[in-house]
Amino acid sequence: MKGFLEEAKALLAELIALPTVSAEGRALREGAEKVAEVLRGLGLSASLHEGYGPPVVYAEGGVGERTLLFYNHYDVQPPDPLDLWETDPFTLVERDGAWYGRGAHDDKGELVARVVALRLFREKHGFLPRVKFVVEGEEEVGSPHLADYVADKRDLLQAEAILWEAGGVDAKGRPYLYAGLKGIVALELRVRTAAFDLHSSYGAVVENPIYRLSLALASLRDEEGRVLIPGFYDRVRPLTPPEVEVLASIPDESEALKEAFGVRDFLGGARNLEFHQRLYAEPCVNFNGFHSGYGGPGSKTVLPAEAVAKLDFRLVPDQDPEEIPGLLKVHLEARGLHDVEVVVLEKGERPARSDLAHPFVGLAKAALEEAFGEKAVLYPNMAGSGPMHPFLHHLKAPAVGLGVGYPGSRVHSPNEHIRIRDFERGTLAILRLLERFFGV
Repeated sequence: MKGFLEEAKALLAELIALPTVSAEGRALREGAEKVAEVLRGLGLSASLHEGYGPPVVYAEGGVGERTLLFYNHYDVQPPDPLDLWETDPFTLVERDGAWYGRGAHDDKGELVARVVALRLFREKHGFLPRVKFVVEGEEEVGSPHLADYVADKRDLLQAEAILWEAGGVDAKGRPYLYAGLKGIVALELRVRTAAFDLHSSYGAVVENPIYRLSLALASLRDEEGRVLIPGFYDRVRPLTPPEVEVLASIPDESEALKEAFGVRDFLGGARNLEFHQRLYAEPCVNFNGFHSGYGGPGSKTVLPAEAVAKLDFRLVPDQDPEEIPGLLKVHLEARGLHDVEVVVLEKGERPARSDLAHPFVGLAKAALEEAFGEKAVLYPNMAGSGPMHPFLHHLKAPAVGLGVGYPGSRVHSPNEHIRIRDFERGTLAILRLLERFFGV
């Protein structure tokens, strides 16, 4: 088992060198072929499944009466803005005890940790356990084809449990795991008030799209972040007593996160249980960007013709992402904002949460604690989103996420990285999970 970090670094460097940016359609087939090659190197049978967007890499093999399914993705976020990277985003660089590069954490570093953990298992026990892999290439654009893929391949993908794509340690360095993800729907609001940009003097008689769009955005939430769209909360499933108990048991990390993020305070001054309920168990709306008019140096006296805002709604069980745009349109029209166009940007993802009482959740928590030598933090679900719902729905198996990152990994940002010590302990935690799951 010695020397696995150098092996991991070399493999991660090969994967990071492929600019598999799904938003731009870059190098996706090359990325899929490389992942299949890596999985075949484990002794698995790997193939590319076509017809579901970029190729889905499916692999299986090993021996045993039980099967563990791994979900990961080989696509990454765009590297922009490039000028904020200290090194080339598609060249792995080691510095200050960390590995830097786009995908170092999300999700190529996590995939490498699983591959290395399986190699360590085979080296230690003399055989490869019964595992399956689903590695897709469009998670970073909302996995629009994966639900159909899982529905069509449900018999092929059958497993007793699922190890989800990522995890790590929290802001205090405690290992954590999670059993679900929020849903999401990404939208764009557009307002056009003229055929072309006008001289700003016409602001006396021509409506400004920035003003109209600002009215629309301000109507969507209150000062504490609660969504004001009628009917938005109607489908929210009440928390069960075990879920409330798990939320209450999460150590308060609000102060540590406030410092790490550089924010003055959290909405409503949320702390402790309220902080965790808002972040993990309540839906929200977020504004991703606002684009209109002149943004260059100095002034330009212009009345822009159009204003555009991008936003997303994070959802919790049992909200339906397909219902949200309709509720939003009714809300805007009721406020006289008929000129605000609602455009759905990506196919939404449904929220998902595994049964926290399932034995696999406890088994994963115990494995994590053994590897790290301290108590692990269990989250009922993470604040982020992903395509977990079709797996839980079609395979009827629990999904748990654990991995090798930390809050400062700069996921989706320049200088993405993982700390080597987190990778080492996270990999050993996956190894221990494999040993517990397969009874060796």
